[in-house]
Amino acid sequence: MRGGVTMKTGSTLRQRQRAKTRKKVFLLLLPIMLFAILFVYYPFIRTIVNSFSLVNAKGIIKGFAGFDNYAYTYGRKDFLPALRHTLTIAAINVSITLFITISLALLANKKRRLSPVYETLFTLPMSVSMSAACMIFKSMFSPSVGFINYFFGLKLGWYESQESALAAVLILTIWMGIGFDFLLMLSALRAIPDQIIEATRVDGISPFRRIVKVQIPLISPTIFYVLCTNLVLAMMTSAPMIIIMGVSSAASATNTLMSMMYQSGFSSSDYGLAAVLSISAFTLTLGFTVLSFVFERKKVHYQ
Repeated sequence: MRGGVTMKTGSTLRQRQRAKTRKKVFLLLLPIMLFAILFVYYPFIRTIVNSFSLVNAKGIIKGFAGFDNYAYTYGRKDFLPALRHTLTIAAINVSITLFITISLALLANKKRRLSPVYETLFTLPMSVSMSAACMIFKSMFSPSVGFINYFFGLKLGWYESQESALAAVLILTIWMGIGFDFLLMLSALRAIPDQIIEATRVDGISPFRRIVKVQIPLISPTIFYVLCTNLVLAMMTSAPMIIIMGVSSAASATNTLMSMMYQSGFSSSDYGLAAVLSISAFTLTLGFTVLSFVFERKKVHYQ
């Protein structure tokens, strides 16, 4: 009898302890859940609703538009160029940034006396905000006072020319992405056990084959993470177009979905058009991310 009472008491105490733990977990999660609902989920749902609605300049929904907003947006003559620029920036930015950061990490992998110096130089872009970088690059590539033209003996208005504006924006976005990605790649390379690298040397494997067949596969999870995050950031590129290009004659050569959305929502108060552009960019980014995860199953090797 006493044993039954003791077991029942112990079970009740465990249930109370579990309930107390659940309550504590819920209270800890409550603040972030409230922030997520208020600043993430509600704006996202509101954007979806706005994309199917007639919205006035004050952001008030006045009626249901159905797919008319989408038909109007996709029929605009500036939509396809903006889409093309967005995809171009994403493709070039992600691939070149990956190549540069992996190459720099391989060069800096072995610790030397001057390692802190060039590691600091490689991570320097992390210390500069995008807005400050935009103004710096605008001065650097200026046709009159910029040292890029002076150094190469050119007379090119990089951000004023339809032919070179997109290339100048790509140089800026690639430079901005190097710092943090370099740190991730370097950390992943230095986490590879020394025994594995030493075994490749004993087996007589060439440095190039060691990189391609051993080191790259071992850091593939980090490469996959950088690929996904850079893809999202590249698809969201808008700051250089807003800060540097503005309303210049070459602005149309760099306009992206996000900069077009900013102009529609904040400059023209066309919230229906801005919502459609936002949903379109989100759908494209989600699709590319899903494709990346399909690729991850075959090419990413987890230890």
